[in-house]
Amino acid sequence: MKHLIYILLLLGITLNTNAQNQLAIPPTIDNTNINLTLQNGTHSFFVGQTTATMGVNGNILGPTLILHKNTNVNINVTNNLGQPTTIHWHGMHISASNDGGPHTVIQPGTTWNPQFTVMNNASTMWYHPHLDEFTDEHVSKGIAGLIIIKDATEALLNLPRTYGVDDIPLVVQTKDFDANYQIVNHSNSDDIVMVNATVNPQTDVPAQVVRLRLLNGSSQRVFNFGFSGNKTFYQIATDGGLKEAPLALTRLQLSPGERSEILIDLSGMQGQTLQLMSYASEFPNGIYGATNPGMGSFMQLTGYNPNPLNGTNYNILQLNVVAQTINPVTTIPNYLVTLTPLLESNSNQARTLTLRPVSGGQQQLNGDFTINGVSLDMNTINITIPLNNTEIWTITNNSAISHPFHIHDIQYYILDINGNPPPAYAQGLKDTFLVPSGGGSMRIITKFEDFADDTIPYMYHCHMLTHEDGGMMGQFVVVDPTANIDDITLQNGFQLFPNPSKNIYMTASLNNKNEKITAYAVINALGQIVNYHKIHKNEISNMYSFPVFEYGAGIYHLKIFTEKNIYTKKFMVK
Repeated sequence: MKHLIYILLLLGITLNTNAQNQLAIPPTIDNTNINLTLQNGTHSFFVGQTTATMGVNGNILGPTLILHKNTNVNINVTNNLGQPTTIHWHGMHISASNDGGPHTVIQPGTTWNPQFTVMNNASTMWYHPHLDEFTDEHVSKGIAGLIIIKDATEALLNLPRTYGVDDIPLVVQTKDFDANYQIVNHSNSDDIVMVNATVNPQTDVPAQVVRLRLLNGSSQRVFNFGFSGNKTFYQIATDGGLKEAPLALTRLQLSPGERSEILIDLSGMQGQTLQLMSYASEFPNGIYGATNPGMGSFMQLTGYNPNPLNGTNYNILQLNVVAQTINPVTTIPNYLVTLTPLLESNSNQARTLTLRPVSGGQQQLNGDFTINGVSLDMNTINITIPLNNTEIWTITNNSAISHPFHIHDIQYYILDINGNPPPAYAQGLKDTFLVPSGGGSMRIITKFEDFADDTIPYMYHCHMLTHEDGGMMGQFVVVDPTANIDDITLQNGFQLFPNPSKNIYMTASLNNKNEKITAYAVINALGQIVNYHKIHKNEISNMYSFPVFEYGAGIYHLKIFTEKNIYTKKFMVK
């Protein structure tokens, strides 16, 4: 039934009495004090049918947050969903405690209060839940919203910026509905496309230069954006902000989690209509959205076909060109900002991450995927990164499907893809990009600066939400190797024996029997963290034995973390 619904939509026949539906424009919040309420609701995607949804300050999606660089913001996020969740500020450079990853759970009936200074340049970010194993459900049911960051540099440019008129937010998603018109999560049958939760949408745009802020908010689907008639448009921003100059394009590929800002010149087109489309027929095999999601037709993905969106071109949004506004922007600028990419020669460390399926063969698309051979363990820190490190990561995809790779905390520059320069639309600051299938690789460079936290990790993961929920995610902490341990920790909170040690293990025992050890770190004489481990919840107690056989002879510090305190003590390995 659901496939028939979408075929009718493609033909311009809807379940509504109108041929198309007016595009909803999310409201805005432009304030340094922001109150967000996560709530259950209902929404009518189809006339006469009610769908259970989740939203922020409403039944579905959330308000667009207008933030200003260098301002301090105070956000209250109240969870009225009746189940745990989180809110992650995707793309924003903020501390791990404010990042909203899966460790920062907002329990039902409670309020989370992140506070931070906006450090990103002018850009389009977004926010969404990030609860371990439940991200897809909460996003699919409707919790997602845009973040527009403004700064003084962008304000000097002659760009459209009247929200909802010539500066239009577009949250593009696909969903699957069951026979009762309820949203199905963890589904490969996402055959209903929508923008801002509006099915078969249309909107009026003035006959001048218009700015579209594109977000691929889908769980898995990749879009190949373009306009009917192959009309040229101009990309002005990637995930992390403005490009150096507008880039003329007729196609723009965005995978889940990616954003882009584009300009389209509609001057002289009053009275005409234009379709924003996805040209999925141009996708090669191995992309979710192509005819074959794996590298060959013999690799099947359950529920993927038949689907009128796969491997075909389809409409996303109809633009009806109306009269100009009072002060229209009518030209495309020649220059935007100056970017200073990081140099490979300044890199401190190189890391390799390999993406692969848990199971091989023809059915690998239906299983889970790993990074470096492991699935997410919430108690394991996979990578420890010294503060201010500039690093090159090589992400190799040894699976048959392409994966959008996202890193929290930072923006990165793509050095190359399969050994070649990245496509022009991917040049600039990024935090998410599609790693090609079949042994494809992407090299990126980034710097981990400003924020260090020994206890709360950031995440890196595939942004196909079904893969993320299946464990295709890792954790990293950024640590400050120059921190004076004696100045920031208490010295006498625990006993350590045997010390010195030639043994395989040493045991730490807290003096306060009511405290519990939740994590520990071992720091060498150079101040470098050589091991960091979060204690599994089933092993938390006031005593813990940790291995020392892997350390060379010398003086070390053991840093013990409890729910309330941090303790440090020297120990010696002979």
